[in-house]
Amino acid sequence: MCETIDTRPGETGGVAGEIELELRHVRQTYPTQSGAPFVVLDDINLTLRAGEIVGLLGRSGCGKSTLLRVVSGLARPASGEVLYRGEPVRGPSAGISMVFQTFALFPWLTVLQNVQAGLDAIGIAESEARTRALAAIDLIGLDGFENAYPRELSGGMRQRVGFARALVVRPTILLMDEPFSALDVLTGETLRSDFIELWTEGNLATKSVLLVTHNIEEAVFMCDRILILSSNPGHIAAEVAIQLPRSRERLATDFRDVVDDIYSRMTAGPAPAVGNEPPAPMASISTRLPILSAMRIIGMADVLSRPPFGGHADLPALAGRLHLQVNDLFRLAEVTQMMGFAALSNGDLHLTAAGRALAKADMAGRKRLFADHLLRSVPLAAHIRRVLDERVGHTAPRRRFVAELEDHLSTEDAEHTLRAVIGWGRYAEVFAYDHPHRMFSLENPK
Repeated sequence: MCETIDTRPGETGGVAGEIELELRHVRQTYPTQSGAPFVVLDDINLTLRAGEIVGLLGRSGCGKSTLLRVVSGLARPASGEVLYRGEPVRGPSAGISMVFQTFALFPWLTVLQNVQAGLDAIGIAESEARTRALAAIDLIGLDGFENAYPRELSGGMRQRVGFARALVVRPTILLMDEPFSALDVLTGETLRSDFIELWTEGNLATKSVLLVTHNIEEAVFMCDRILILSSNPGHIAAEVAIQLPRSRERLATDFRDVVDDIYSRMTAGPAPAVGNEPPAPMASISTRLPILSAMRIIGMADVLSRPPFGGHADLPALAGRLHLQVNDLFRLAEVTQMMGFAALSNGDLHLTAAGRALAKADMAGRKRLFADHLLRSVPLAAHIRRVLDERVGHTAPRRRFVAELEDHLSTEDAEHTLRAVIGWGRYAEVFAYDHPHRMFSLENPK
């Protein structure tokens, strides 16, 4: 991993405080239908010091939120240990608080009552609880809305209540699980800036922050260090020290350079030799697949083939052009690569010869190309087609394939993966699927 540089809030190159949190060789697993554990996190080691915001950055499915649950004490790791101020975390700790992605407010309580609820739960006297709750509401910019109910508030205001509720207990460590992702762009930007202002001015009792995000620009804007998590299983693939002074300007060259560097780290891989087509990454029947329509995959090839890209695009530029969040962009780029229509390397996406042909083909030609690459590049699709070909009636129940996938994936991931392949198979006409009867067949394909 890269050498890290500890920083105090608002500074670069300072000396951070004592270790507040430490994870040692943390491993987390979930059971599967076969009885073999599904490894979500493997050998996670990290420290969080007083005076720093550390980001956990990664794509969906890499275990970011699972790791946050382990840190918070809401889940116990399969092995390894979590230490808060040198003591093992065996359950929720009074010194660790969390802000969630969803607002998670009690709709029948006012803003004041929602914020005060956490203090009531830990036995703070009524008068002190009220005083502290009012102060937290004022701090987070909601003074005047104490008696409002959540239904009366905008999304940004409801999330401010979530922040106030987490901060009112004066936690040493604040955990944030994608707290801005459910907000519109402008509201999220305002709330991020307000939080950083409170942090850098020393207005928070909180000493350390651990932020989970899949938004690269958000991580660079807010964090002193970023830990990049990779998947299958989730592990820390890289650590990046953000040596930019506050306040950070998103359009500044040094800010964009850091963003580009992280894109490259998250898509690191061997560059194809000039004139050679890179092999598509190997997949297996149990590879977790995102639900993306065939039209979006074809659309990616089409966009890449046109100006201003001409077959090659820098991912940040592509994200801006398509108005996609980085998580959605990575999923789309990786599936396009898996199908053999593009090559993803060091932050860039290149069309392959097959991708160029896909972009130029007519509707029937696109279907034929997609079907060919689906059966060659997605083993689950080929497996379903092979089973149907071999059976006398050329039919098979959905539960047969779900059971196979659940030997290696969680039930949710198995369902998502099968839904993805069903959509691709239907478009390519390599098999049919009868949803009411949950049955695969070869009735439609020729």
